[in-house]
Amino acid sequence: MEERMQIIQSGRNSKIQIGVIPGHYATNHSHVNHYVAMTSIKTSLKMSKEAAKELAATYVSTPVDTIICLEGTEILGSFLAESLSQGGINNATDINILTPELNAVNQMIFRDDTQKKIWGKQVLLLISSASTGKSINRAIDCLQYYNGKLVGIAAIFSAIKEQGGIEIHSLFTDKDLPDYENYMPGECPLCKNGQKVDALINSFALISASQGSTD
Repeated sequence: MEERMQIIQSGRNSKIQIGVIPGHYATNHSHVNHYVAMTSIKTSLKMSKEAAKELAATYVSTPVDTIICLEGTEILGSFLAESLSQGGINNATDINILTPELNAVNQMIFRDDTQKKIWGKQVLLLISSASTGKSINRAIDCLQYYNGKLVGIAAIFSAIKEQGGIEIHSLFTDKDLPDYENYMPGECPLCKNGQKVDALINSFALISASQGSTD
């Protein structure tokens, strides 16, 4: 499958890249016709640093106490915190970096020793990909429960412009993938045309369709 991957560079920084593979894929919330590979941004030292600098430029005037990292973005979140603390309104600020747990009913939770880093704090949400906004909504519900103030949403790739009234700033958008489409499972034209799902997509990578169900 990787032989079909197309590399797309960020229009702002050619050192930041994602891979795109056309096909038929199922996520937890929807079906999409492209798999967006973001592993290098989430794992590569050099690319993560470059990506963090680009995202940080958006928030130089936004006070940030805590960055909540979703979908394996902890390394990127660490470099983002470092970039934010090196200038602007967050200069020399000690920014917390947290990842929520999921409880038995799939709600995001934080343990007692980390809740104080959210309660009453200015929180920046970092996510790898936003297609339907459902994961972001779940994070917003979590922040409201712990009395955190959401001041920004950053993503590697986003097909939506805002969620919960807050603009999503991303390194790549659907404009970088002009053929990108996102469908609700019951409305997917690929399924209606009898095209089998190539793979499942979770927050980490692809899972062969033979290893799981799309239900």
